[in-house]
Amino acid sequence: MITRRGFGAVLAAGLLATSLAACANSDTGADAGDGPIVLGFSQVGAESGWRTANTNSIKEAAAAAGIELKFDDAQQKQENQIKAIRNFIQQKVDVIAFSPVVESGWDTVLKEARDAKIPVILTDRSVDSADRSLYKTFIGSDFVKEGRLSGEWLIEQTRSATGPVTIVELQGTTGSAPANDRKKGFAEAIAANPNLKIVASQSGDFTRAGGKQVMEQFLKANPDIDVLFAHNDDMGLGALEAITAAGKVPGRDITIITIDAVKDGMQALADGKFNFIAECSPLLGDQLMELVRKVHAGEEVPARVETQETTFTQEQARAALPNRRY
Repeated sequence: MITRRGFGAVLAAGLLATSLAACANSDTGADAGDGPIVLGFSQVGAESGWRTANTNSIKEAAAAAGIELKFDDAQQKQENQIKAIRNFIQQKVDVIAFSPVVESGWDTVLKEARDAKIPVILTDRSVDSADRSLYKTFIGSDFVKEGRLSGEWLIEQTRSATGPVTIVELQGTTGSAPANDRKKGFAEAIAANPNLKIVASQSGDFTRAGGKQVMEQFLKANPDIDVLFAHNDDMGLGALEAITAAGKVPGRDITIITIDAVKDGMQALADGKFNFIAECSPLLGDQLMELVRKVHAGEEVPARVETQETTFTQEQARAALPNRRY
């Protein structure tokens, strides 16, 4: 039997234990309300200079924002990303963000995240799901616009052409949003000039090695190529090796248009080996962390957040290079 005095002692001990436990949770971050936001992020891979800069931006921004980052490299495989997202769900992270390898095939795993009440943010690349409730927002570039700007520049450069202008296209990863959209935007723009003809189009998988290999095939099948449109700088840089090996002068014998504007690409543009670049900025980290905080707090966010970008000619690249961050 507990006396009144004994009951008071037990009550005091219980309150003290509760107080100590609360302090312990506060200090260690074990309490969900007091600890850091935990972000699970699945990256496409490390296939290009752009992707490396994008990864660094996200890691640096998370550290600066005090957000705990669980990072996964999918090595350009969708099955790896789906596995990573499921791991994040099991770990009960606060927010999931990822850059989809391809556009299709995400509904099932995104429904699992929604059922677990974990908000999802798409970065850099979107998905083709008709169910907009599966993710909170998409932050990234307008890939169709990048392709269109590239095509519009070529239209201006070839206005006086009276004969056919042969174009080859180095596409990005098959089925990916940037590959699909850049192709679409470029094709829509050049349709204004019937002399512009795409004679070959194939994926180089956004890599330098892929760009070199496919460009070698293009040159064997079409010795008189006038224009190369590459969906990113890295494929264009790989293509330079194939063009030079074929005895042609890049930037003069073959006009080269690329997308991204990473340092190596900008240097090639400044050196006259490329002719035009449409920018696609990889520095999404700060904007992403701001969105993470907002969706975690239950705040409304725009369904689409577009990054601000520009285009570069050879002269503009020379002026911009000294202060280029990536």
